[in-house]
Amino acid sequence: MKLDKSIIASFVLLVVIASLYRIMPNRPWGFAPQIAMALFSGSIVKDKKFAFLMPLFSMLLSDIIYEVLFSLKISNIEGFYSGQWINYLLFMAVTLIGFAINKSKWFSIFAGSVAGVVFYFFASNFAVWIGGGLALNNLPYPKTFAGLTECMTAGLPFLGGSFYSTIVFCAVLFGGYQLFSGYLNRRIAATA
Repeated sequence: MKLDKSIIASFVLLVVIASLYRIMPNRPWGFAPQIAMALFSGSIVKDKKFAFLMPLFSMLLSDIIYEVLFSLKISNIEGFYSGQWINYLLFMAVTLIGFAINKSKWFSIFAGSVAGVVFYFFASNFAVWIGGGLALNNLPYPKTFAGLTECMTAGLPFLGGSFYSTIVFCAVLFGGYQLFSGYLNRRIAATA
């Protein structure tokens, strides 16, 4: 498929919408489109070095918005914080999972979605634990198996939201892509 202005505009619009959705107040914990975006771009974008741009740019844009709202004292969530670079690395890894997704097979999309969510859950919570993240008692998790288990357990409320949002957003992204591709192919066939 030729990369034209409408495809570029669609990707830019998608990044902006996903960034704004991520900062939406009172959304369920973990319910955000970034895992689905990483999987989608890994699967769809042919030039794999560019596949990383969509989810990373979406994260960066929403982090900038968070930081502006935080500096204006509108939100208590910082946009930039120490250790945040780990999230960017994890989304790059999720994009790699997207490389294995067959964009035209629903089971492949579903399996990739589950793999992306499970990977992100375990890797991000492990990073919190190993990096000295704070438990509910505002003390760092102990560097023991019990501390790791406590950290993973504390992350469980985010797991359900991540799973449901990834399934929903993958359905929208991959489904929309299939519809758009079908439309373009019919249009090209009609003009040939």
